[in-house]
Amino acid sequence: MAPEEEILRAFDDDMRRTPPAGVEGVRIELDGRVRRAVGLDDTGWFAVEWSDLDESTAEEAIARQIERFAALGRSFEWKYYDYDRPADLEQRLVAAGFVAEEDESVMIGSVATLPRSDPPDGVRIIEVADEAGVDALIAVHDAAFGHPQPRYRETLLAQIRAGDRTNVLVVALAGETAVSAARLEMPPGRRFASLWGGGTVPDWRGRGIYRALVSYRAGIAAERGYEFLHVDASSQSRPILERLGFVRIARTTPYRYEIA
Repeated sequence: MAPEEEILRAFDDDMRRTPPAGVEGVRIELDGRVRRAVGLDDTGWFAVEWSDLDESTAEEAIARQIERFAALGRSFEWKYYDYDRPADLEQRLVAAGFVAEEDESVMIGSVATLPRSDPPDGVRIIEVADEAGVDALIAVHDAAFGHPQPRYRETLLAQIRAGDRTNVLVVALAGETAVSAARLEMPPGRRFASLWGGGTVPDWRGRGIYRALVSYRAGIAAERGYEFLHVDASSQSRPILERLGFVRIARTTPYRYEIA
């Protein structure tokens, strides 16, 4: 088996098939060969995170997920991976009313071999521990991605108030100005830690800050005993990650279903 195939199998077993324990604010529900996440309040995560279907079961399973989230009054995401079955699952989702969002590359890097990188002169990285830090992170994301997410702020604040050590928020500061931000998610008992939300404001791109944030979070993951880092990378982030030694193992596409 090729190394990429071994990593993909480990990733699927570790991060998708087995429900994570102790995730703040989320209830995991198993529905046959489908696993979904149901948020416990308005700031929660509502999604189908894993499925293993075939031609005879897919249509009914898709309908059940729509029915379940409709009963909750929640729009949701079906997190599709290009190795998911059946082969025409994407077409079936579209036919059921889902809308595809931007493709991302599932990138995996080894914590032990990832090169370390410091931020450029005049920039320092801090860990977020209070409301002011969350507001700085949110401001960066709004500027970097251009689509404000009001519920995201409340989700992060709830994690901090709960003392959730599975999530670490980091912000890069130039002087006292937040110019880049990201998040590290460390599910307990797993080999993989995940990097999320890495974004830099336009005027500070191309200076190595994103790379430094990856390195900083890798250091935390190493201290906690994680073996791999996982990123769902945009087309902009993928080349940077490849230069750091990350390997693309799959394509993932969020399929969104809006509940009226």
